[in-house]
Amino acid sequence: MKQNGKLDYLEMPATGGMLDRVKAFYSTAFAWSFTDYGPTYSAFSEGLDGGFQADAAEASAKPLPVLYSENLEETLHAVESAGGTIVKPIFPFPGGRRFHFVDPAGNELAVWSE
Repeated sequence: MKQNGKLDYLEMPATGGMLDRVKAFYSTAFAWSFTDYGPTYSAFSEGLDGGFQADAAEASAKPLPVLYSENLEETLHAVESAGGTIVKPIFPFPGGRRFHFVDPAGNELAVWSE
């Protein structure tokens, strides 16, 4: 069972033609396996689920921690009330919906829900 606020996923950039190289690296070094979702995204499930984003238009310049929410609208309101800044309002993506915010220290995170 997923828990509200749990760190649930980690997206990392692999732009500049690096997706195949980064997959080969983690496969060789740690025996990771991947599931490709089109030519620009490859997911892994190795303890903490995550994925590599190759599309420069979609990829963050840094890793993107993704939290889970049982109620996305309530969590968005809680983030704003606590002083977070919404940088991408709620939008659909394969698997659910999510939004992105920046915390007071300038870290970008996302929150998703099914």
